[in-house]
Amino acid sequence: MLKFLLIVGGIGILISAIFLGVMTDGQQQRANFHSETEEHRSFRTTIASYAGWIGIASLGIAALIYYL
Repeated sequence: MLKFLLIVGGIGILISAIFLGVMTDGQQQRANFHSETEEHRSFRTTIASYAGWIGIASLGIAALIYYL
C-alpha cells in the first residue's frame, strides 16, 4: 500500500508540473501565455491543481503510514 501511494503521489506531482509548464524556460512560457486563450489556461490550471492536491494527499498518507 505504501508503494502504491508513493507512486500515485509522484505521478500526481509530475502531471501537475507538466500542466503548469514548470519545466519550460522563460521564452517558452511567454510563448505559451500569449498563444493560448483564457479558457484554455483556466482548464490547465484546474487540472494541475487537482493532480497536485491528489499527489500531495497521497504522499502525506504514505508518510503517515510509514511513521505509524
